[in-house]
Amino acid sequence: MINPPGDLPKIFDRSLSRKHRARGAARFHKHDFLHRRAMEDIVDRLETVTRSFPQTLFYGTGELTNLLTPDCQVDNILYADCVEGRLSTAEPARKEHRQTLLFEEEYQPLSPASLDLIVSLLTLHNVNDLIGALSQYRNALKPNGLFIAALFGGDTLSDFRRALMNAELEETNGAATRIHPFADIKDIGNALTRAGFSLPVTDVDKVQVRYRNPAGLIKDLRAMGETNSLAGPTNPLSRTSMAKALSAMADMDHSFEIIFCTAWAPHPDQPKPAKRGSGTISLEQALKNDF
Repeated sequence: MINPPGDLPKIFDRSLSRKHRARGAARFHKHDFLHRRAMEDIVDRLETVTRSFPQTLFYGTGELTNLLTPDCQVDNILYADCVEGRLSTAEPARKEHRQTLLFEEEYQPLSPASLDLIVSLLTLHNVNDLIGALSQYRNALKPNGLFIAALFGGDTLSDFRRALMNAELEETNGAATRIHPFADIKDIGNALTRAGFSLPVTDVDKVQVRYRNPAGLIKDLRAMGETNSLAGPTNPLSRTSMAKALSAMADMDHSFEIIFCTAWAPHPDQPKPAKRGSGTISLEQALKNDF
């Protein structure tokens, strides 16, 4: 495994992240409700695009590519992930061989300008170099190729994070980070621009989930491969602290924030923003008129 550049903070232990993802893979289909929700949203977006995508890459989607409809106009899918257990085993709609590829999103083996569409489903939130990963995806797209991603955003598991921290502080007068930070929608939009994408759009789906038994949240996170993969040594959370945190979470809604990104590889025919100062009326005039 290639390590991140020396000047790049290593927030996540990617080997640990892969281990968690692989460990939960066999049970994932029973706990994929957030991924399914996000994939359904992505399908809706693809259905509104009036063009076809002959060469496509779906990263982290697994069997959820079965949700694609003919209106998505998707063909020749390359199924990709960082662990084999989460790759799709679905047979392609046509007679071509099922294509799969294992790689880390920070270190992509994709050929430049080779794909018409790239979809990344709830994986980019725990890479160490988000802009680098996005830049490589943009480079792999043909001019005017489409990129769509869903990733967990800033408000995700905020209630769980607070419960864990309060329980550990009460027991030890100190608390370690147990849930990694998530970028907010503004940061992700800026990252798309810095990665060289055109026409970036971001929006958010806020999901509230209530568990009859708070331990069900832990079970879901393990099956999704979303347990703690922060880099650096961390003392294990004591059973007492975990019990206190679970008790505090009874009858509590848990927040999941799913940020969707849509952007395009640059192309000369794409719409361009008007030059600064080219407007024919002032903001003051615009506010006075009813358009």
